[in-house]
Amino acid sequence: MTRTEYPWLLPSAMADPELPGDQAGRSRRTVRDWIVDLTAFLCAAGIGLLAASALDADRTTPDGVVFVDCLIGAAACCALWVRRRWPVGLAVGLILVSTVEPVAAGALLVALFSVAVHRPFRPVAVIGALALITTPVQPYLRPDPGTSFTAATVVGVLLSLLVLSWGMVVRSRRQLVVTLRERARRAETEAELRAEQAQRLAREAIAREMHDVLAHRLTLLSVHAGALEFRPDAPPAQVARAAGVIRDSAHEALQDLREIIGVLRSPGESDDNRPQPTLATLDSLIDESRLAGMRVTLDSRIADPAAAPAATGRTVYRIAQEGLTNARKHAPGAEVGVTVAGGPGDGLTIEVRNPAPTEPFEQVPGSGQGLIGLTERATLAGGRLDHGPAPDGGFGIRAWLPWPA
Repeated sequence: MTRTEYPWLLPSAMADPELPGDQAGRSRRTVRDWIVDLTAFLCAAGIGLLAASALDADRTTPDGVVFVDCLIGAAACCALWVRRRWPVGLAVGLILVSTVEPVAAGALLVALFSVAVHRPFRPVAVIGALALITTPVQPYLRPDPGTSFTAATVVGVLLSLLVLSWGMVVRSRRQLVVTLRERARRAETEAELRAEQAQRLAREAIAREMHDVLAHRLTLLSVHAGALEFRPDAPPAQVARAAGVIRDSAHEALQDLREIIGVLRSPGESDDNRPQPTLATLDSLIDESRLAGMRVTLDSRIADPAAAPAATGRTVYRIAQEGLTNARKHAPGAEVGVTVAGGPGDGLTIEVRNPAPTEPFEQVPGSGQGLIGLTERATLAGGRLDHGPAPDGGFGIRAWLPWPA
């Protein structure tokens, strides 16, 4: 999942839901929230001090009234610390207080901004309309000798509209960021599900192949054991040869059984007795690709391909098949090189490489799932597989698989 590296730099509404919260489920303030709240408090206090200075300079205002104004302004600024929890109630209260207290004007602007950021448009419109309607009341009840009634009303209306508009822009931007982050998380989850499905399908395909091979081994065991049962008078050489076949078949069956353990078979599918590819049939795969119009070069350094283990040979065949398919889709017209090397005790190594495409091609949806299946197949076989782009712009697949001595 996509996470922000420094969630404390984000507002609590945009930080990851893993951040700790209180018992009511509300996210705690981040470091950024504390900085913003402190800045808002200082701005409101600064505006309140300017208004208090103007009142103190007016000789017609008694000192007791100025002192009460300062107390109410300080209380209004302190009330801003709960603006995140009760933005609407705080804004309504400060609107009513500001009708008679000019010192609370800064706190009112901060409260209007908080409503626009944390609430949808309908309550913001109601609070904004109430603030605009009450704007002329304060300069009418307590006019400033240095400012006309019209100028004070116009400035109050413009400031209210400015902070409301600014808050709605901030809210829309936050909603956009949250929506994009949620889409990214959903896309990552879907990609993980597709990868898991590809691995499951690859395991099921391997299980089906191993089932067919295991059935073949057990059939050989049954045939030779039956021959020994019905021919107890067979020559010793024939009995020894049949016992050797039974021993080898049992050993290979156990090897195949180890590979199939833990892999589930798809339900509802019939057991088709289809021939399975091996390392010896790799030449026929290359010939088929050449007949299809591909330019393929095969460099096989295996002295006896038929001696390779059946499961390993099938895996090598599937890797070469997928590599040729990918080259046909993503690098049409390019020459593909297939290299197979190794031997008993050293393991089998296969490489499929193609240069950068020279012809235009159309991207195929769902590309990359086959490589996931190949990686799963190689891992289950006890080997490893690497794939990726080459420095020259081409693409390569390299796998190593065990070949017991």
